[in-house]
Amino acid sequence: MKKTQLAFYLLLLAGLLSSNHLARAADPAHSDQPSVAPAEALSKLKEGNARYTSGNLQHPGQTAERRTELARTQHPFAAVLSCSDSRVPPEVVFDQGIGDLFIVRVAGNVINDEGLGSLEYTVDHLGTRLILVLGHQRCGAVDAARETIAAKGKAPGHIQSLVMAIKPVVEATAKEDLEATIKANVKHVVDALRSSTPILKADVDSGKIQVIGGYYSLDTGAVTFLDEK
Repeated sequence: MKKTQLAFYLLLLAGLLSSNHLARAADPAHSDQPSVAPAEALSKLKEGNARYTSGNLQHPGQTAERRTELARTQHPFAAVLSCSDSRVPPEVVFDQGIGDLFIVRVAGNVINDEGLGSLEYTVDHLGTRLILVLGHQRCGAVDAARETIAAKGKAPGHIQSLVMAIKPVVEATAKEDLEATIKANVKHVVDALRSSTPILKADVDSGKIQVIGGYYSLDTGAVTFLDEK
């Protein structure tokens, strides 16, 4: 092979490798951003919630520059499975900005296939290493499930699917109050995520990721972390 041809092929190969690297860097599923360890991610959540409850919000990462920076990539440091309740917005509760948290919200913070797939995606593709299941004080979904089951009734429409998802903890805490059922529901979902195969369980067992529960007080705005295993 002539030297000019060899040089041409080497330049072409270098260009292809460079293009591939840039493409992966721009792909949110292949972020070059180093992942945040679970302990550090939890500290960031605690610090943010402390700012929120004290009224010293920083509103980080909400500028036009930050929006532009994340237009083609994302690397959330934590995932939050929370209730859909309008009074419990995770980005506000933890004083975080664009691209910081990967959020899955559903009434009663229950888990279904779509929510589970979303959490698997952020762990497997975005490098998120902490999942928080966030329940809250006076949760209407849990309260409705308790009342429906106690009355041996059936909720209208697809609301019944939420009742059925919460039913195991309602029955397990039948002699306790609403707040006990809410916390039991959080633990139930945490356990389900920790044991979910084929993705999450292996990562939990290896220590790569951590799944914990939290309880948000509507009265104070404080989050109590229920299990930091």
